[in-house]
Amino acid sequence: MKCIYPGTFDPITNGHIDVIKRARRVFDKVVVAVAKSDSKNPAFSLKERIELAKIATMSIEGVEVLGFDNLLVDFVRAQGTNVVVRGLRAVSDFEYELQIGYANARLMEDFETIYFMPSLQNAFISSSIVRSVLSHDGDISSLVPSSVNEMIQKLRNAQ
Repeated sequence: MKCIYPGTFDPITNGHIDVIKRARRVFDKVVVAVAKSDSKNPAFSLKERIELAKIATMSIEGVEVLGFDNLLVDFVRAQGTNVVVRGLRAVSDFEYELQIGYANARLMEDFETIYFMPSLQNAFISSSIVRSVLSHDGDISSLVPSSVNEMIQKLRNAQ
Protein backbone atom coordinates (compact mmCIF):
# COMPACT_ATOMS: atom_id res chain seq x y z
CA MET A 1 0.00 0.00 0.00
CA LYS A 2 1.12 3.54 -0.81
CA CYS A 3 0.88 6.69 1.31
CA ILE A 4 1.51 10.35 0.62
CA TYR A 5 3.64 12.50 2.95
CA PRO A 6 2.82 16.08 1.94
CA GLY A 7 4.54 19.23 3.07
CA THR A 8 6.44 22.30 2.04
CA PHE A 9 9.78 20.75 3.09
CA ASP A 10 11.47 24.16 3.16
CA PRO A 11 13.96 22.52 3.63
CA ILE A 12 13.59 18.82 4.43
CA THR A 13 14.93 18.07 7.92
CA ASN A 14 16.04 15.11 10.02
CA GLY A 15 12.55 15.20 11.56
CA HIS A 16 10.99 14.71 8.12
CA ILE A 17 13.39 11.84 7.39
CA ASP A 18 12.42 10.25 10.72
CA VAL A 19 8.71 10.37 9.74
CA ILE A 20 9.49 9.01 6.24
CA LYS A 21 11.38 6.05 7.71
CA ARG A 22 8.56 5.33 10.17
CA ALA A 23 5.97 5.50 7.38
CA ARG A 24 8.11 3.24 5.20
CA ARG A 25 7.98 0.53 7.90
CA VAL A 26 4.18 0.53 7.55
CA PHE A 27 3.71 1.26 3.83
CA ASP A 28 5.25 -0.34 0.73
CA LYS A 29 5.74 3.06 -0.85
CA VAL A 30 5.96 6.61 0.51
CA VAL A 31 5.46 9.50 -1.89
CA VAL A 32 7.03 12.65 -0.48
CA ALA A 33 4.77 15.32 -1.96
CA VAL A 34 6.47 18.71 -2.02
CA ALA A 35 3.84 21.45 -2.11
CA LYS A 36 4.42 24.59 -4.15
CA SER A 37 3.03 26.69 -1.24
CA ASP A 38 3.65 30.17 -2.65
CA SER A 39 1.52 31.62 0.15
CA LYS A 40 4.14 30.50 2.67
CA ASN A 41 6.89 32.39 0.79
CA PRO A 42 9.33 29.47 0.86
CA ALA A 43 13.04 30.22 1.18
CA PHE A 44 13.84 27.61 -1.46
CA SER A 45 12.17 27.25 -4.86
CA LEU A 46 9.92 24.27 -5.54
CA LYS A 47 12.61 22.81 -7.80
CA GLU A 48 15.26 23.20 -5.06
CA ARG A 49 12.98 21.68 -2.39
CA ILE A 50 12.22 18.69 -4.64
CA GLU A 51 15.94 18.21 -5.31
CA LEU A 52 16.79 18.49 -1.59
CA ALA A 53 14.11 15.90 -0.76
CA LYS A 54 15.35 13.55 -3.49
CA ILE A 55 18.93 13.81 -2.23
CA ALA A 56 17.82 13.26 1.38
CA THR A 57 15.76 10.16 0.56
CA MET A 58 17.82 8.52 -2.17
CA SER A 59 19.06 5.78 0.17
CA ILE A 60 15.57 4.93 1.49
CA GLU A 61 14.03 2.22 -0.66
CA GLY A 62 10.39 2.67 -1.63
CA VAL A 63 10.39 6.48 -1.50
CA GLU A 64 9.47 8.73 -4.41
CA VAL A 65 9.58 12.54 -4.39
CA LEU A 66 7.09 14.56 -6.45
CA GLY A 67 6.02 18.19 -6.50
CA PHE A 68 2.41 19.33 -6.58
CA ASP A 69 0.49 22.59 -6.83
CA ASN A 70 -3.13 21.50 -6.60
CA LEU A 71 -5.44 20.42 -3.77
CA LEU A 72 -3.94 17.63 -1.70
CA VAL A 73 -7.03 15.46 -2.16
CA ASP A 74 -6.69 15.78 -5.95
CA PHE A 75 -3.00 14.83 -5.77
CA VAL A 76 -3.83 11.88 -3.48
CA ARG A 77 -6.52 10.63 -5.87
CA ALA A 78 -4.16 10.97 -8.84
CA GLN A 79 -1.62 8.83 -6.97
CA GLY A 80 -4.21 6.08 -6.53
CA THR A 81 -4.32 6.10 -2.75
CA ASN A 82 -6.37 7.63 0.04
CA VAL A 83 -3.79 7.67 2.85
CA VAL A 84 -1.73 10.64 3.97
CA VAL A 85 0.86 10.59 6.74
CA ARG A 86 1.80 13.60 8.81
CA GLY A 87 4.30 14.22 11.57
CA LEU A 88 3.30 15.50 15.01
CA ARG A 89 5.90 17.13 17.24
CA ALA A 90 3.70 18.78 19.85
CA VAL A 91 0.09 19.34 20.92
CA SER A 92 0.05 22.56 18.89
CA ASP A 93 0.78 20.51 15.75
CA PHE A 94 -2.15 18.25 16.53
CA GLU A 95 -4.69 21.10 16.59
CA TYR A 96 -3.60 22.31 13.16
CA GLU A 97 -3.32 18.80 11.70
CA LEU A 98 -6.74 17.82 13.05
CA GLN A 99 -8.36 20.76 11.24
CA ILE A 100 -6.56 19.95 8.00
CA GLY A 101 -7.39 16.25 8.31
CA TYR A 102 -11.08 17.00 8.81
CA ALA A 103 -11.14 19.43 5.87
CA ASN A 104 -9.51 16.86 3.60
CA ALA A 105 -11.91 14.15 4.79
CA ARG A 106 -14.78 16.48 3.91
CA LEU A 107 -13.38 16.93 0.39
CA MET A 108 -12.65 13.21 -0.10
CA GLU A 109 -14.93 10.76 1.69
CA ASP A 110 -12.45 7.91 2.17
CA PHE A 111 -9.47 10.17 2.97
CA GLU A 112 -7.37 8.86 5.86
CA THR A 113 -4.65 10.67 7.81
CA ILE A 114 -2.16 8.73 9.90
CA TYR A 115 0.05 10.60 12.33
CA PHE A 116 3.62 9.67 13.23
CA MET A 117 5.65 11.15 16.04
CA PRO A 118 9.34 11.64 15.33
CA SER A 119 11.89 10.34 17.82
CA LEU A 120 12.62 12.54 20.81
CA GLN A 121 15.93 13.67 19.32
CA ASN A 122 14.10 15.05 16.26
CA ALA A 123 10.95 16.31 17.96
CA PHE A 124 12.10 19.94 18.15
CA ILE A 125 13.30 20.21 14.56
CA SER A 126 11.21 22.19 12.11
CA SER A 127 11.96 23.77 8.77
CA SER A 128 11.33 27.20 10.30
CA ILE A 129 14.02 26.54 12.92
CA VAL A 130 16.43 25.49 10.17
CA ARG A 131 15.63 28.65 8.17
CA SER A 132 16.11 30.79 11.27
CA VAL A 133 19.50 29.23 12.01
CA LEU A 134 20.48 29.71 8.34
CA SER A 135 19.42 33.36 8.41
CA HIS A 136 21.94 33.93 11.20
CA ASP A 137 24.68 31.95 9.41
CA GLY A 138 24.41 29.19 12.03
CA ASP A 139 25.34 25.54 11.74
CA ILE A 140 22.42 23.36 10.55
CA SER A 141 24.45 20.16 10.23
CA SER A 142 22.68 18.47 13.17
CA LEU A 143 19.22 19.47 11.89
CA VAL A 144 19.29 18.22 8.30
CA PRO A 145 20.79 15.23 6.49
CA SER A 146 24.44 15.85 5.56
CA SER A 147 23.62 15.68 1.83
CA VAL A 148 20.99 18.41 2.32
CA ASN A 149 23.42 20.54 4.33
CA GLU A 150 26.00 20.26 1.54
CA MET A 151 23.50 21.25 -1.15
CA ILE A 152 22.18 24.18 0.89
CA GLN A 153 25.73 25.45 1.38
CA LYS A 154 26.31 25.18 -2.39
CA LEU A 155 23.06 27.05 -3.11
CA ARG A 156 24.00 29.79 -0.64
CA ASN A 157 27.50 30.14 -2.10
CA ALA A 158 26.05 30.41 -5.61
CA GLN A 159 23.93 33.44 -4.63
